[in-house]
Amino acid sequence: MTDTIHNDDEAHLARLGYKQELSRTWSGFSNFAISFSIISILAGCLTTYGAGIANGGPVSISWSWPIISIMILIIGFTMSELVSAMPTSGGIYYWASKMGGPGAGFFTGWLNLIGLIAVTASVAYGCATFFELTFLEWGLFDAFSLNRVFLIFMVILALITVVNIFSSHLLALINNISVWWHVAGAAFLIGVLLFVPDQHLTVSQVFTDTYNGSGWSDGSTSTSVFWFVIIPFGFILTQYTITGFDASVHLSEETQGAAKTAAKAIWRSIFYSAIGGYVLLLAVTFAIPQVDGEPDYAGIPAGGVAYVFDASLGANWAGTLLFVSACAQLFCATACLTSTSRMMFAFSRDRAVPGSRLWSKVNASRTPANAVICAAVVGGLITLPALKSVNGIPTAFYAVTSVSVIGLYFSFAIPIFLRWRAGDSFEVGSWNNGKKYKWMNLVAVIEIVVVGFMLMLPTSPFGAPWRDEFTWASVNYAPLMLVGVLLLLTIWWLVSARRWFTGPVKTIDQAVVEAFDS
Repeated sequence: MTDTIHNDDEAHLARLGYKQELSRTWSGFSNFAISFSIISILAGCLTTYGAGIANGGPVSISWSWPIISIMILIIGFTMSELVSAMPTSGGIYYWASKMGGPGAGFFTGWLNLIGLIAVTASVAYGCATFFELTFLEWGLFDAFSLNRVFLIFMVILALITVVNIFSSHLLALINNISVWWHVAGAAFLIGVLLFVPDQHLTVSQVFTDTYNGSGWSDGSTSTSVFWFVIIPFGFILTQYTITGFDASVHLSEETQGAAKTAAKAIWRSIFYSAIGGYVLLLAVTFAIPQVDGEPDYAGIPAGGVAYVFDASLGANWAGTLLFVSACAQLFCATACLTSTSRMMFAFSRDRAVPGSRLWSKVNASRTPANAVICAAVVGGLITLPALKSVNGIPTAFYAVTSVSVIGLYFSFAIPIFLRWRAGDSFEVGSWNNGKKYKWMNLVAVIEIVVVGFMLMLPTSPFGAPWRDEFTWASVNYAPLMLVGVLLLLTIWWLVSARRWFTGPVKTIDQAVVEAFDS
Protein backbone atom coordinates (compact mmCIF):
# COMPACT_ATOMS: atom_id res chain seq x y z
CA MET A 1 0.00 0.00 0.00
CA THR A 2 1.49 3.33 -1.06
CA ASP A 3 -0.87 5.54 0.99
CA THR A 4 0.11 6.25 4.58
CA ILE A 5 -1.90 8.13 7.20
CA HIS A 6 0.26 10.25 9.49
CA ASN A 7 -2.13 12.07 11.85
CA ASP A 8 -5.75 12.68 12.85
CA ASP A 9 -6.30 15.30 10.13
CA GLU A 10 -5.26 12.87 7.43
CA ALA A 11 -7.34 10.15 9.06
CA HIS A 12 -10.43 12.36 9.05
CA LEU A 13 -9.81 13.24 5.41
CA ALA A 14 -9.29 9.57 4.57
CA ARG A 15 -12.64 8.66 6.11
CA LEU A 16 -14.18 11.24 3.79
CA GLY A 17 -12.55 9.41 0.87
CA TYR A 18 -9.45 11.48 0.07
CA LYS A 19 -5.72 11.05 0.53
CA GLN A 20 -3.59 13.98 1.62
CA GLU A 21 -2.37 15.60 -1.62
CA LEU A 22 -2.07 19.25 -0.61
CA SER A 23 0.53 20.45 1.90
CA ARG A 24 -1.04 20.70 5.39
CA THR A 25 1.07 23.60 6.67
CA TRP A 26 -1.58 26.18 7.56
CA SER A 27 -2.22 27.08 11.20
CA GLY A 28 -5.67 27.89 12.56
CA PHE A 29 -4.76 31.58 12.46
CA SER A 30 -3.75 31.30 8.80
CA ASN A 31 -7.09 29.67 8.03
CA PHE A 32 -8.89 32.52 9.78
CA ALA A 33 -6.62 34.99 7.99
CA ILE A 34 -7.63 33.93 4.48
CA SER A 35 -11.37 34.36 5.16
CA PHE A 36 -10.74 37.64 6.97
CA SER A 37 -8.62 38.79 4.01
CA ILE A 38 -11.27 37.84 1.46
CA ILE A 39 -14.03 39.54 3.43
CA SER A 40 -11.66 42.55 3.51
CA ILE A 41 -13.51 45.51 4.99
CA LEU A 42 -11.04 47.75 3.15
CA ALA A 43 -12.23 46.22 -0.13
CA GLY A 44 -15.96 45.49 -0.07
CA CYS A 45 -16.96 48.33 2.27
CA LEU A 46 -15.19 50.94 0.16
CA THR A 47 -15.69 49.65 -3.40
CA THR A 48 -19.47 49.29 -3.01
CA TYR A 49 -20.03 52.25 -0.67
CA GLY A 50 -21.60 54.24 -3.52
CA ALA A 51 -24.21 51.52 -4.04
CA GLY A 52 -25.20 51.73 -0.38
CA ILE A 53 -25.59 55.51 -0.39
CA ALA A 54 -27.42 55.56 -3.75
CA ASN A 55 -29.95 53.04 -2.48
CA GLY A 56 -31.11 54.51 0.79
CA GLY A 57 -28.54 57.04 1.91
CA PRO A 58 -26.98 56.97 5.41
CA VAL A 59 -29.73 54.73 6.82
CA SER A 60 -28.65 52.09 4.31
CA ILE A 61 -25.27 52.12 6.08
CA SER A 62 -26.13 52.72 9.72
CA TRP A 63 -29.07 50.29 9.93
CA SER A 64 -28.76 47.80 7.06
CA TRP A 65 -25.15 46.82 7.83
CA PRO A 66 -25.70 45.52 11.41
CA ILE A 67 -28.99 43.81 10.55
CA ILE A 68 -27.64 41.98 7.49
CA SER A 69 -24.38 41.21 9.34
CA ILE A 70 -26.31 39.34 12.04
CA MET A 71 -28.06 37.31 9.34
CA ILE A 72 -24.72 36.48 7.70
CA LEU A 73 -23.25 35.47 11.08
CA ILE A 74 -26.08 32.94 11.41
CA ILE A 75 -25.18 31.63 7.94
CA GLY A 76 -21.58 31.38 9.15
CA PHE A 77 -22.57 29.34 12.21
CA THR A 78 -24.43 26.83 10.02
CA MET A 79 -21.41 26.46 7.75
CA SER A 80 -19.03 26.11 10.71
CA GLU A 81 -21.02 23.09 11.80
CA LEU A 82 -20.79 21.57 8.33
CA VAL A 83 -17.05 22.07 7.91
CA SER A 84 -16.39 20.55 11.31
CA ALA A 85 -18.15 17.39 10.19
CA MET A 86 -16.65 17.33 6.66
CA PRO A 87 -13.45 19.42 6.30
CA THR A 88 -12.58 19.06 2.60
CA SER A 89 -11.35 21.54 -0.04
CA GLY A 90 -14.55 21.16 -2.04
CA GLY A 91 -16.59 21.23 1.14
CA ILE A 92 -19.64 23.11 -0.14
CA TYR A 93 -20.47 20.69 -2.96
CA TYR A 94 -19.09 17.70 -1.03
CA TRP A 95 -21.63 18.39 1.71
CA ALA A 96 -24.45 18.72 -0.82
CA SER A 97 -23.42 15.47 -2.54
CA LYS A 98 -23.33 13.50 0.68
CA MET A 99 -26.66 14.79 1.95
CA GLY A 100 -28.58 15.33 -1.28
CA GLY A 101 -27.01 13.08 -3.90
CA PRO A 102 -24.88 13.71 -7.02
CA GLY A 103 -27.34 16.15 -8.60
CA ALA A 104 -27.32 18.44 -5.57
CA GLY A 105 -23.54 18.27 -5.46
CA PHE A 106 -23.17 19.00 -9.17
CA PHE A 107 -25.26 22.19 -9.14
CA THR A 108 -23.91 23.35 -5.77
CA GLY A 109 -20.35 22.93 -6.98
CA TRP A 110 -20.91 24.93 -10.12
CA LEU A 111 -22.70 27.75 -8.30
CA ASN A 112 -19.83 27.90 -5.84
CA LEU A 113 -17.16 27.86 -8.54
CA ILE A 114 -18.93 30.58 -10.57
CA GLY A 115 -19.29 32.71 -7.44
CA LEU A 116 -15.64 32.29 -6.50
CA ILE A 117 -14.39 33.21 -9.98
CA ALA A 118 -16.68 36.26 -10.01
CA VAL A 119 -15.58 37.43 -6.55
CA THR A 120 -11.93 37.10 -7.57
CA ALA A 121 -12.60 39.18 -10.69
CA SER A 122 -14.63 41.83 -8.87
CA VAL A 123 -12.06 42.28 -6.10
CA ALA A 124 -9.19 42.52 -8.59
CA TYR A 125 -11.16 45.06 -10.65
CA GLY A 126 -12.02 47.09 -7.56
CA CYS A 127 -8.34 47.01 -6.61
CA ALA A 128 -7.38 48.30 -10.07
CA THR A 129 -9.93 51.11 -9.74
CA PHE A 130 -8.51 52.19 -6.40
CA PHE A 131 -4.94 52.23 -7.74
CA GLU A 132 -6.18 54.36 -10.66
CA LEU A 133 -7.88 56.76 -8.22
CA THR A 134 -4.73 56.84 -6.07
CA PHE A 135 -2.59 57.85 -9.04
CA LEU A 136 -5.14 60.52 -9.96
CA GLU A 137 -5.01 62.03 -6.48
CA TRP A 138 -1.21 62.01 -6.60
CA GLY A 139 -1.27 63.82 -9.94
CA LEU A 140 0.25 60.98 -11.99
CA PHE A 141 -2.75 60.90 -14.36
CA ASP A 142 -4.83 63.77 -15.73
CA ALA A 143 -8.17 61.99 -16.05
CA PHE A 144 -9.88 58.74 -15.09
CA SER A 145 -9.63 56.07 -17.79
CA LEU A 146 -11.64 52.83 -17.92
CA ASN A 147 -9.16 51.41 -20.43
CA ARG A 148 -6.29 52.05 -18.03
CA VAL A 149 -8.26 50.56 -15.13
CA PHE A 150 -8.76 47.40 -17.16
CA LEU A 151 -5.04 47.29 -17.99
CA ILE A 152 -4.16 47.60 -14.29
CA PHE A 153 -6.77 44.91 -13.60
CA MET A 154 -5.01 42.52 -16.01
CA VAL A 155 -1.63 43.27 -14.39
CA ILE A 156 -3.11 42.50 -10.96
CA LEU A 157 -4.55 39.21 -12.22
CA ALA A 158 -1.14 38.25 -13.60
CA LEU A 159 0.60 39.21 -10.34
CA ILE A 160 -1.72 37.28 -8.03
CA THR A 161 -1.52 34.29 -10.39
CA VAL A 162 2.25 34.18 -10.09
CA VAL A 163 2.08 34.52 -6.30
CA ASN A 164 -0.50 31.72 -6.07
CA ILE A 165 1.64 29.33 -8.09
CA PHE A 166 4.34 29.41 -5.42
CA SER A 167 4.21 27.36 -2.23
CA SER A 168 1.20 27.12 0.05
CA HIS A 169 3.43 28.20 2.94
CA LEU A 170 4.16 31.52 1.19
CA LEU A 171 0.43 32.13 0.73
CA ALA A 172 -0.21 31.43 4.41
CA LEU A 173 2.47 33.99 5.32
CA ILE A 174 0.95 36.58 2.95
CA ASN A 175 -2.49 36.08 4.50
CA ASN A 176 -1.08 36.44 8.01
CA ILE A 177 0.45 39.78 6.99
CA SER A 178 -2.84 40.72 5.35
CA VAL A 179 -4.72 40.47 8.66
CA TRP A 180 -2.48 43.05 10.31
CA TRP A 181 -2.53 45.30 7.24
CA HIS A 182 -6.33 45.29 7.39
CA VAL A 183 -6.42 45.95 11.14
CA ALA A 184 -3.83 48.73 11.06
CA GLY A 185 -5.13 50.12 7.77
CA ALA A 186 -8.74 50.30 8.97
CA ALA A 187 -7.65 51.95 12.22
CA PHE A 188 -5.61 54.50 10.24
CA LEU A 189 -8.53 55.32 7.92
CA ILE A 190 -10.94 55.67 10.84
CA GLY A 191 -8.54 57.96 12.71
CA VAL A 192 -7.99 60.22 9.71
CA LEU A 193 -11.71 60.42 8.91
CA LEU A 194 -12.54 61.33 12.50
CA PHE A 195 -9.89 63.98 13.13
CA VAL A 196 -8.85 65.57 9.82
CA PRO A 197 -12.12 66.84 8.20
CA ASP A 198 -13.24 70.33 9.21
CA GLN A 199 -16.86 69.24 9.61
CA HIS A 200 -18.88 66.06 10.11
CA LEU A 201 -22.49 65.01 9.77
CA THR A 202 -24.51 64.87 12.96
CA VAL A 203 -25.49 61.61 14.63
CA SER A 204 -29.09 62.32 13.61
CA GLN A 205 -28.12 62.70 9.96
CA VAL A 206 -26.11 59.47 9.92
CA PHE A 207 -28.89 57.42 11.51
CA THR A 208 -32.01 59.03 10.00
CA ASP A 209 -31.17 60.70 6.67
CA THR A 210 -32.49 58.98 3.55
CA TYR A 211 -31.53 59.39 -0.09
CA ASN A 212 -32.73 57.82 -3.33
CA GLY A 213 -30.17 58.08 -6.10
CA SER A 214 -31.27 54.88 -7.82
CA GLY A 215 -33.40 56.65 -10.42
CA TRP A 216 -36.50 54.75 -9.34
CA SER A 217 -39.63 56.43 -7.88
CA ASP A 218 -38.44 59.86 -9.11
CA GLY A 219 -36.03 60.09 -6.20
CA SER A 220 -38.77 59.73 -3.57
CA THR A 221 -37.84 58.39 -0.13
CA SER A 222 -41.36 58.16 1.27
CA THR A 223 -42.89 55.40 -0.84
CA SER A 224 -43.15 51.72 0.00
CA VAL A 225 -40.94 51.04 -3.04
CA PHE A 226 -38.14 52.98 -1.36
CA TRP A 227 -38.29 50.98 1.87
CA PHE A 228 -38.96 47.53 0.45
CA VAL A 229 -37.14 47.59 -2.89
CA ILE A 230 -34.60 50.40 -3.17
CA ILE A 231 -33.00 50.01 0.27
CA PRO A 232 -32.66 46.23 -0.30
CA PHE A 233 -30.72 47.08 -3.49
CA GLY A 234 -28.16 48.55 -1.09
CA PHE A 235 -27.84 45.21 0.72
CA ILE A 236 -25.16 44.37 -1.83
CA LEU A 237 -22.77 46.49 0.27
CA THR A 238 -23.00 44.12 3.23
CA GLN A 239 -23.70 40.88 1.41
CA TYR A 240 -20.79 41.42 -1.02
CA THR A 241 -18.35 42.56 1.65
CA ILE A 242 -19.03 39.71 4.05
CA THR A 243 -18.66 36.84 1.63
CA GLY A 244 -15.88 34.49 0.60
CA PHE A 245 -15.60 33.08 4.13
CA ASP A 246 -15.98 29.64 2.55
CA ALA A 247 -12.23 30.02 1.93
CA SER A 248 -11.76 28.48 5.37
CA VAL A 249 -13.56 25.42 3.99
CA HIS A 250 -11.53 25.24 0.77
CA LEU A 251 -8.25 25.52 2.68
CA SER A 252 -9.28 22.96 5.31
CA GLU A 253 -7.19 20.20 3.69
CA GLU A 254 -4.14 22.43 4.22
CA THR A 255 -5.03 23.39 7.82
CA GLN A 256 -3.95 21.67 11.02
CA GLY A 257 -6.82 20.58 13.28
CA ALA A 258 -9.28 21.64 10.58
CA ALA A 259 -12.39 20.14 12.21
CA LYS A 260 -12.17 22.78 14.93
CA THR A 261 -9.93 25.53 13.57
CA ALA A 262 -11.70 25.93 10.21
CA ALA A 263 -15.09 25.96 11.96
CA LYS A 264 -14.00 28.72 14.31
CA ALA A 265 -12.30 30.63 11.49
CA ILE A 266 -15.57 30.98 9.57
CA TRP A 267 -17.71 32.61 12.26
CA ARG A 268 -14.85 34.61 13.77
CA SER A 269 -13.89 36.12 10.41
CA ILE A 270 -17.52 37.21 9.93
CA PHE A 271 -17.89 38.54 13.47
CA TYR A 272 -14.71 40.63 13.55
CA SER A 273 -15.26 41.90 10.01
CA ALA A 274 -18.82 42.94 10.83
CA ILE A 275 -17.67 45.03 13.80
CA GLY A 276 -14.65 46.54 12.05
CA GLY A 277 -16.61 47.20 8.87
CA TYR A 278 -19.39 48.97 10.75
CA VAL A 279 -16.99 51.35 12.51
CA LEU A 280 -15.22 52.05 9.20
CA LEU A 281 -18.47 52.72 7.34
CA LEU A 282 -19.74 55.04 10.06
CA ALA A 283 -16.44 56.97 9.94
CA VAL A 284 -16.80 57.41 6.16
CA THR A 285 -20.45 58.43 6.49
CA PHE A 286 -19.76 61.02 9.18
CA ALA A 287 -17.12 62.50 6.84
CA ILE A 288 -19.51 62.96 3.87
CA PRO A 289 -18.87 66.46 2.49
CA GLN A 290 -21.45 69.21 2.74
CA VAL A 291 -22.43 71.80 0.14
CA ASP A 292 -24.12 74.96 1.41
CA GLY A 293 -24.61 73.28 4.75
CA GLU A 294 -26.34 70.18 3.32
CA PRO A 295 -24.81 66.69 2.89
CA ASP A 296 -23.84 66.05 -0.72
CA TYR A 297 -25.21 62.51 -1.12
CA ALA A 298 -25.71 63.01 -4.87
CA GLY A 299 -21.98 63.20 -5.54
CA ILE A 300 -21.25 59.78 -4.05
CA PRO A 301 -22.89 57.15 -6.35
CA ALA A 302 -20.46 57.84 -9.21
CA GLY A 303 -17.47 59.04 -7.18
CA GLY A 304 -17.79 56.62 -4.26
CA VAL A 305 -15.47 56.95 -1.29
CA ALA A 306 -12.86 58.65 -3.51
CA TYR A 307 -15.20 61.66 -3.72
CA VAL A 308 -15.73 61.63 0.05
CA PHE A 309 -11.99 61.41 0.73
CA ASP A 310 -11.05 64.11 -1.76
CA ALA A 311 -13.77 66.59 -0.80
CA SER A 312 -13.36 66.11 2.96
CA LEU A 313 -9.61 65.58 3.29
CA GLY A 314 -7.89 66.99 0.21
CA ALA A 315 -5.82 65.25 -2.46
CA ASN A 316 -2.82 64.24 -0.31
CA TRP A 317 -4.82 62.55 2.42
CA ALA A 318 -7.25 61.08 -0.13
CA GLY A 319 -4.42 59.51 -2.13
CA THR A 320 -2.91 58.00 1.01
CA LEU A 321 -6.19 56.44 2.18
CA LEU A 322 -6.92 55.10 -1.29
CA PHE A 323 -3.44 53.57 -1.48
CA VAL A 324 -3.85 51.84 1.90
CA SER A 325 -7.15 50.42 0.71
CA ALA A 326 -5.79 49.41 -2.71
CA CYS A 327 -2.98 47.41 -1.08
CA ALA A 328 -5.52 45.68 1.19
CA GLN A 329 -7.56 44.81 -1.89
CA LEU A 330 -4.45 43.31 -3.48
CA PHE A 331 -4.10 41.01 -0.48
CA CYS A 332 -7.81 40.23 -0.79
CA ALA A 333 -7.58 39.40 -4.51
CA THR A 334 -4.64 37.08 -3.82
CA ALA A 335 -6.64 35.21 -1.17
CA CYS A 336 -9.70 35.03 -3.45
CA LEU A 337 -7.70 33.34 -6.19
CA THR A 338 -6.24 30.90 -3.65
CA SER A 339 -9.72 29.89 -2.51
CA THR A 340 -11.03 29.64 -6.08
CA SER A 341 -8.16 27.44 -7.25
CA ARG A 342 -8.58 25.04 -4.30
CA MET A 343 -12.27 24.66 -4.98
CA MET A 344 -11.59 24.12 -8.69
CA PHE A 345 -8.93 21.55 -7.80
CA ALA A 346 -11.33 19.66 -5.54
CA PHE A 347 -14.24 19.82 -8.00
CA SER A 348 -11.95 18.63 -10.80
CA ARG A 349 -10.63 15.85 -8.56
CA ASP A 350 -14.19 14.54 -8.63
CA ARG A 351 -14.27 14.94 -12.45
CA ALA A 352 -17.02 17.57 -12.60
CA VAL A 353 -15.11 20.20 -14.62
CA PRO A 354 -14.20 19.84 -18.31
CA GLY A 355 -10.46 19.18 -18.49
CA SER A 356 -10.52 17.78 -14.94
CA ARG A 357 -7.20 15.98 -15.25
CA LEU A 358 -5.46 19.26 -16.00
CA TRP A 359 -7.08 21.30 -13.20
CA SER A 360 -6.64 18.59 -10.56
CA LYS A 361 -2.87 18.36 -11.03
CA VAL A 362 -0.54 19.79 -8.39
CA ASN A 363 2.97 21.04 -9.11
CA ALA A 364 6.21 20.30 -7.26
CA SER A 365 5.13 22.70 -4.50
CA ARG A 366 1.88 20.73 -4.13
CA THR A 367 -0.10 23.69 -5.50
CA PRO A 368 -2.86 23.37 -8.17
CA ALA A 369 -1.09 25.75 -10.57
CA ASN A 370 -3.25 24.92 -13.61
CA ALA A 371 -6.42 25.67 -11.66
CA VAL A 372 -4.92 29.00 -10.56
CA ILE A 373 -4.22 30.04 -14.16
CA CYS A 374 -7.64 28.92 -15.44
CA ALA A 375 -9.54 30.81 -12.72
CA ALA A 376 -7.59 34.00 -13.43
CA VAL A 377 -8.19 33.82 -17.19
CA VAL A 378 -11.94 33.22 -16.83
CA GLY A 379 -12.14 36.02 -14.27
CA GLY A 380 -10.61 38.41 -16.78
CA LEU A 381 -13.02 37.38 -19.53
CA ILE A 382 -16.22 37.85 -17.51
CA THR A 383 -15.13 41.36 -16.53
CA LEU A 384 -14.77 42.62 -20.12
CA PRO A 385 -18.14 44.51 -19.96
CA ALA A 386 -16.59 46.75 -17.29
CA LEU A 387 -14.81 48.58 -20.12
CA LYS A 388 -18.04 50.61 -20.39
CA SER A 389 -19.81 52.74 -17.79
CA VAL A 390 -23.05 54.71 -17.56
CA ASN A 391 -22.80 58.26 -16.21
CA GLY A 392 -19.50 57.33 -14.63
CA ILE A 393 -20.99 54.37 -12.71
CA PRO A 394 -19.38 50.98 -13.51
CA THR A 395 -22.65 49.09 -13.86
CA ALA A 396 -20.87 45.96 -15.06
CA PHE A 397 -18.71 45.96 -11.91
CA TYR A 398 -21.82 45.87 -9.74
CA ALA A 399 -23.18 43.10 -11.96
CA VAL A 400 -20.04 41.02 -11.38
CA THR A 401 -20.36 41.61 -7.63
CA SER A 402 -23.99 40.47 -7.82
CA VAL A 403 -22.93 37.31 -9.68
CA SER A 404 -20.39 36.55 -6.96
CA VAL A 405 -22.87 37.12 -4.13
CA ILE A 406 -25.69 35.14 -5.75
CA GLY A 407 -23.46 32.28 -6.87
CA LEU A 408 -21.70 31.89 -3.53
CA TYR A 409 -24.67 32.34 -1.22
CA PHE A 410 -26.99 30.12 -3.28
CA SER A 411 -24.32 27.42 -3.18
CA PHE A 412 -24.24 27.82 0.62
CA ALA A 413 -28.05 27.59 0.85
CA ILE A 414 -28.27 24.10 -0.67
CA PRO A 415 -26.17 22.19 1.92
CA ILE A 416 -27.52 24.40 4.74
CA PHE A 417 -31.07 23.35 3.77
CA LEU A 418 -30.06 19.70 3.33
CA ARG A 419 -28.48 19.66 6.80
CA TRP A 420 -31.75 21.07 8.24
CA ARG A 421 -33.70 18.40 6.38
CA ALA A 422 -31.39 15.67 7.71
CA GLY A 423 -32.30 16.67 11.27
CA ASP A 424 -30.80 14.74 14.13
CA SER A 425 -29.62 11.98 11.79
CA PHE A 426 -26.79 14.31 10.67
CA GLU A 427 -23.48 13.22 12.19
CA VAL A 428 -22.05 16.42 13.66
CA GLY A 429 -18.37 17.14 14.17
CA SER A 430 -16.50 18.40 17.21
CA TRP A 431 -17.92 21.94 16.63
CA ASN A 432 -21.68 22.11 16.23
CA ASN A 433 -24.78 24.23 16.89
CA GLY A 434 -26.64 21.65 18.94
CA LYS A 435 -30.43 21.93 18.64
CA LYS A 436 -30.15 25.54 17.45
CA TYR A 437 -29.67 24.27 13.88
CA LYS A 438 -33.46 23.87 13.65
CA TRP A 439 -34.03 27.62 13.44
CA MET A 440 -30.57 28.79 12.37
CA ASN A 441 -30.57 26.85 9.11
CA LEU A 442 -34.06 28.01 8.14
CA VAL A 443 -33.23 31.67 8.86
CA ALA A 444 -30.02 31.31 6.81
CA VAL A 445 -31.80 29.89 3.76
CA ILE A 446 -34.60 32.50 3.84
CA GLU A 447 -32.09 35.37 4.07
CA ILE A 448 -30.10 34.04 1.12
CA VAL A 449 -33.17 33.60 -1.10
CA VAL A 450 -34.65 37.04 -0.32
CA VAL A 451 -31.40 39.00 -0.77
CA GLY A 452 -30.43 36.96 -3.82
CA PHE A 453 -33.74 37.79 -5.48
CA MET A 454 -33.27 41.51 -4.79
CA LEU A 455 -29.80 41.47 -6.33
CA MET A 456 -31.19 40.09 -9.59
CA LEU A 457 -33.56 43.02 -10.18
CA PRO A 458 -32.63 46.03 -12.36
CA THR A 459 -30.93 48.52 -10.03
CA SER A 460 -31.56 51.46 -12.39
CA PRO A 461 -34.36 52.45 -14.80
CA PHE A 462 -31.70 52.45 -17.52
CA GLY A 463 -31.36 48.69 -16.98
CA ALA A 464 -35.09 47.92 -17.19
CA PRO A 465 -36.10 46.61 -20.67
CA TRP A 466 -39.65 47.99 -20.32
CA ARG A 467 -38.41 51.58 -19.84
CA ASP A 468 -37.87 54.09 -22.66
CA GLU A 469 -34.44 55.03 -21.29
CA PHE A 470 -33.24 51.42 -21.40
CA THR A 471 -29.61 50.83 -22.46
CA TRP A 472 -27.79 47.52 -22.58
CA ALA A 473 -24.77 49.06 -20.85
CA SER A 474 -26.92 49.52 -17.73
CA VAL A 475 -28.30 45.99 -17.60
CA ASN A 476 -27.76 44.02 -14.41
CA TYR A 477 -26.56 40.95 -16.28
CA ALA A 478 -26.19 38.89 -13.09
CA PRO A 479 -29.53 37.06 -13.60
CA LEU A 480 -28.89 36.65 -17.33
CA MET A 481 -25.51 35.06 -16.68
CA LEU A 482 -26.72 32.85 -13.83
CA VAL A 483 -29.90 31.71 -15.61
CA GLY A 484 -27.90 31.05 -18.77
CA VAL A 485 -25.29 29.04 -16.91
CA LEU A 486 -27.92 27.10 -14.94
CA LEU A 487 -29.78 26.32 -18.16
CA LEU A 488 -26.59 24.99 -19.74
CA LEU A 489 -25.79 23.00 -16.61
CA THR A 490 -29.30 21.53 -16.56
CA ILE A 491 -29.02 20.45 -20.19
CA TRP A 492 -25.53 19.06 -19.54
CA TRP A 493 -26.80 17.19 -16.48
CA LEU A 494 -29.81 15.67 -18.22
CA VAL A 495 -28.00 14.77 -21.45
CA SER A 496 -24.69 13.59 -20.06
CA ALA A 497 -23.41 14.39 -16.56
CA ARG A 498 -25.98 12.39 -14.61
CA ARG A 499 -24.67 9.25 -16.25
CA TRP A 500 -21.07 9.66 -15.10
CA PHE A 501 -21.00 12.17 -12.21
CA THR A 502 -21.63 10.11 -9.10
CA GLY A 503 -20.41 12.61 -6.54
CA PRO A 504 -17.09 12.67 -4.66
CA VAL A 505 -14.56 10.16 -5.99
CA LYS A 506 -12.46 8.28 -3.44
CA THR A 507 -8.73 8.82 -3.90
CA ILE A 508 -7.53 6.57 -1.08
CA ASP A 509 -7.53 2.81 -0.61
CA GLN A 510 -10.27 1.84 1.85
CA ALA A 511 -7.92 -0.76 3.33
CA VAL A 512 -5.65 2.05 4.51
CA VAL A 513 -8.54 3.71 6.33
CA GLU A 514 -9.64 0.43 7.91
CA ALA A 515 -6.10 -0.36 9.00
CA PHE A 516 -5.79 3.01 10.71
CA ASP A 517 -9.19 2.75 12.42
CA SER A 518 -8.38 -0.71 13.72
